[in-house]
Amino acid sequence: MAQGNIIGYDMNDKGCQISFYNEQQVEPVTLEVDSDNYQIPLIISNLRGTWAYGKEAKRLVTIKEGFTASQLFSRSLNGEQIRFGDAIYDAEELLLRFVKMSLQEFHQIEGIVFSVPAADKKTADMLRRIALELGIAADQIYVQDYKKSFCNYLFYQPKELWQYDAALFYCDRNEVCAYMLRRLKPEFGMNKTTFVTVDEVARAHMKELAAVYPVLNEDKAREADLQFKQFVESVFDKRIVSSVFLTGEGFENNWYPLSLRVLCNGRRAFIGNNLYSKGACYTAYRNMLVNTETPVYLDESKLTDQITIAMRVNGQDKWFPIVAWGAHWYESNHKWQVLLQDTDELEIHVESLTQGTVQTEKVSLDKLPKRIEYSLRLQIETHFTDERTCDITIKDIGFGEFFQATDFEVTRTIHLGGNDGKFNSLS
Repeated sequence: MAQGNIIGYDMNDKGCQISFYNEQQVEPVTLEVDSDNYQIPLIISNLRGTWAYGKEAKRLVTIKEGFTASQLFSRSLNGEQIRFGDAIYDAEELLLRFVKMSLQEFHQIEGIVFSVPAADKKTADMLRRIALELGIAADQIYVQDYKKSFCNYLFYQPKELWQYDAALFYCDRNEVCAYMLRRLKPEFGMNKTTFVTVDEVARAHMKELAAVYPVLNEDKAREADLQFKQFVESVFDKRIVSSVFLTGEGFENNWYPLSLRVLCNGRRAFIGNNLYSKGACYTAYRNMLVNTETPVYLDESKLTDQITIAMRVNGQDKWFPIVAWGAHWYESNHKWQVLLQDTDELEIHVESLTQGTVQTEKVSLDKLPKRIEYSLRLQIETHFTDERTCDITIKDIGFGEFFQATDFEVTRTIHLGGNDGKFNSLS
């Protein structure tokens, strides 16, 4: 890795947080706005031709001066336009400006992972467009949801913290949500691979929370504490939980001493609000390394089929995943250049995690020119047309000045099984 940074960028409608890592650091660091405050308000403003963002833009909202725009994340997804005087701005244009300004101190960004409340193709496409405008390479831009950020954060913590289940509680001004990370147990032999998922296991509205945040009302706090204690006990019922993580603005006031005793009973508990950005930064770090295939995070939106071909990588023969378990289909369009051994066909394996089967596809290479071993260079490209259909294109791209490329090109369409409701069979 060079002198640049890899970025974990937590973004929602209220604000963003930025964690970063470079080769001088032992672990990701979160950008501080103030002492122990990492939250940057997702607001942008313009006063007499000068743009501002975050805290400064929020100040202009308070004094009602200039042009300000908030909720840029959802407004960009909705394709909104925002008018100020005679000027009309696309919300995505303003979001791009905000992201640029928030990252202005990072002079070279080698990779970025956006962490968002819920990830889908529309969100991923929008954030990729923004990252490309920052000059980040397309294959180093990723988008993931908060649950995956929680997973990847835990992967880089001591293993005893997720030896059994690990709980995440999120609390805002009126709601508490509980999530549980657990290991999955595939039914066929992949002992070297660990699969995990995160389930939302409980959610409750608590009207008392409005009274304990931001000013502590002692009577309401006791009521909220009792309710939260019962909520925690119901979540932990019959579960072995190694660790607990508390996040969200609702936990900022110490209104839950009774609940905290239950949370810490026989397990380690942590509180903080930069878990998602750090988890995203760990994902960026992980994606830029070689041979970091396990653990694998799965949910209902992820691919449960893996496509592999036989390759020699770093001197070792292996079935190399050109489409991996746990990836989103819309993030699985990639290209590789390979040198061909003496063979007339390419064998492709499609391995189903849910069904425990391996399907073999063979692609004939007999129309390639005959050359000595390792002088045929091919490009292998994967392209998904939808969540279940992957086109694999194999093309002769020549061998430098020694051999010109030919017109050899073949495409094989692979139909994946999808989840078909079988994801739950992993539990």
